[in-house]
Amino acid sequence: MKEYGYRQSNADHTLFLKRRNGLVTCLIIYVDDMIITGDDVEEIAQLKRNLFSKFEMKDLGNLKYFLGIEVLRSKRGIFICQKKYVLDLLAETGLIDCKPADTPMVVNHNLHMELDGKLADRERYQRLVGKLIYLSHTRPDIAYAVGVVSQFMHQPQVAHMEAARRILRYLKGTAGHGVLFKTNGHLNVELYTDADWAGDKGNRRSTSGYFSLVGGNLVTWRSKKQKVVALSSAEAEFRGIARGLSEVLWIRKLLEDIGFSQKAPSKVMCDNTAAIQISENPVQHDRTKHVEVDRHFIKEKLEGGIIELPYVASKDQLADILTKAVNGNTFNSCLSKLSIGNPTTQLEGECRKEENK
Repeated sequence: MKEYGYRQSNADHTLFLKRRNGLVTCLIIYVDDMIITGDDVEEIAQLKRNLFSKFEMKDLGNLKYFLGIEVLRSKRGIFICQKKYVLDLLAETGLIDCKPADTPMVVNHNLHMELDGKLADRERYQRLVGKLIYLSHTRPDIAYAVGVVSQFMHQPQVAHMEAARRILRYLKGTAGHGVLFKTNGHLNVELYTDADWAGDKGNRRSTSGYFSLVGGNLVTWRSKKQKVVALSSAEAEFRGIARGLSEVLWIRKLLEDIGFSQKAPSKVMCDNTAAIQISENPVQHDRTKHVEVDRHFIKEKLEGGIIELPYVASKDQLADILTKAVNGNTFNSCLSKLSIGNPTTQLEGECRKEENK
């Protein structure tokens, strides 16, 4: 790629970029599968010729299917999902005709390692959860639930297997769900970050999560249990902000590499006023010494105009579904705001027309 004048991105080493006459061409590769995109039609054609001269390759045309991810295009936007993957998983586990669940995990599930809990088939459990982890690449709605069940891979019990099977029952009713990308007239980077303080009943560690959006479209998400016990809800939220900020900086760097530098500060939405005050207050407090590095990291980016920390009400906190199990109404409301769901019949019809062309 370097021979052809391409530069390897510092933000993502699998991404190669070339600018020519104000146009850009991108190639991203995973092992021996690659995607080529950009607005330089001539360069894309030349790159294909160059690659075909070096390697035995196939051009599969417009992107429709990549590593198990289905891509549908229409005038409304681009929709990605893993419907076939979900249906194959349900058939493999014998749950293709099961009764659907309305959410991936019950509220107040209290999953932990029971002292005398009956053990489940470990190999079967690990295989199932491994497939659910891959599915969460296009299904942020199951990210929290999958994160919980993946904590018991070493010695799964029957209760954990039942929780994993509930995720499958949820997938039964939402097999075609995915993420819709549409044009919203801007490319601003925003992030919703949240934390559930001491939510793990086994070791009282907190779970933090974030959704990042570019141009109003959901691009990355994460739900992860924190490595240490937080002494307050503010501390748990504070650590979550620091992890989310790292993601914002990475996305801004990636956009800059592609040619879309961010002029305005990125908004990091948090619903904890104490965490926001600690971040913005230059005075060192005894109660923040143990998170001093995170505090300086956040404060530096605030002062540099790279981020803002606006307060968002808990009812508008979209990252809530990444930190704990919520009821059906709250769950579906968050998914709707994030454009996560099943494409309408109209969208599917438009996609088929585009594919036929």
